[in-house]
Amino acid sequence: MNIIDLHEDVWAQLLARRAQLPHALLIAGQRGLGKFELARRFADFLLCEKPQAAQACGVCAACGWLRQGNHPDFRLLQPQALAEEDGDGVDTASKKKPSQQITIGQVRALDDFLHVGTHRHGARVILINPAEAMNRATANSLLKALEEPIVNTLFLLVSSEADRLMPTIRSRCQLLAVPQPARKVAAAWLAQAGIGEAAHWLALAGGAPLLAVELAGDDEHAALAVLVAEMSRGSELDPLAAAAAVDRVVKADKRPAPLKRTIEWSQKWLLDLALASEGLPSRYFLAHENVLRGLAQATTTPNLLAFGRKTLQYKSQSEQPLNSRLFLEEFFMAYAALFRAS
Repeated sequence: MNIIDLHEDVWAQLLARRAQLPHALLIAGQRGLGKFELARRFADFLLCEKPQAAQACGVCAACGWLRQGNHPDFRLLQPQALAEEDGDGVDTASKKKPSQQITIGQVRALDDFLHVGTHRHGARVILINPAEAMNRATANSLLKALEEPIVNTLFLLVSSEADRLMPTIRSRCQLLAVPQPARKVAAAWLAQAGIGEAAHWLALAGGAPLLAVELAGDDEHAALAVLVAEMSRGSELDPLAAAAAVDRVVKADKRPAPLKRTIEWSQKWLLDLALASEGLPSRYFLAHENVLRGLAQATTTPNLLAFGRKTLQYKSQSEQPLNSRLFLEEFFMAYAALFRAS
């Protein structure tokens, strides 16, 4: 599966920038479109010493170093939790919970890297993913580097939530928006990846093909099934039992930010529920349209929209250290009240 096949127009825009590289490029779009994969391909292309057919050759010394993760002119900044998930040389024996943020120490470690000449006399690339994982102190530290452009040095920032970046960071980057691929193109790409029922998974993924692949896997599918089973109960929901069931799944999930993903799925469910209350078709949960219509009769659109706004707070809270069981109990009690109040 070649990510470039999904985004030929975006790749063409990236190639057009090769002749005169910007100092910083922000690649932004919804989760699951393959933004990081595109950014990584572009970094490989820039550092490749014998590019062919507008892509890295894969066989030169530079490509070999990139595969091994030790190219002297490339740095990848990402949260420790993501590095651990990728098996990128992180010590998993440590009992300390891996960080979900890009730390200020990671940015400060770039100082020596940025102020010596490139080893291969070509480009130097710093890939930051996801850029919204930087807190204010980290972003301010990066800002110093962005304010002093260095020849042949490119900062590639990847973000699924670009509005969370500091305005001063965004203002120093050229924006490259990655749109959803056409459904026909995405469906063909999924079929090539061996994913059946492409329309179903694409709908759940909001049109994002890589997220559709992830959803079709056992881990995400099982977690989503538990959440949907509880939210489908409506007025029959037992908030404490629902919180216990979902909390077990959250705690068993070894991927980054499982609680945040749970809230994001609930937001999509609530949107479909609001659409059903207005007699409109579902956007995400196509297979549950009849259930959503039944639930919609027991509540009101204003109540659903008000709770949808409340979930924005829940999503923000889910990224902080907290007791997930108590958090989920509060969430499900508020959800159950949507049906009992009406």
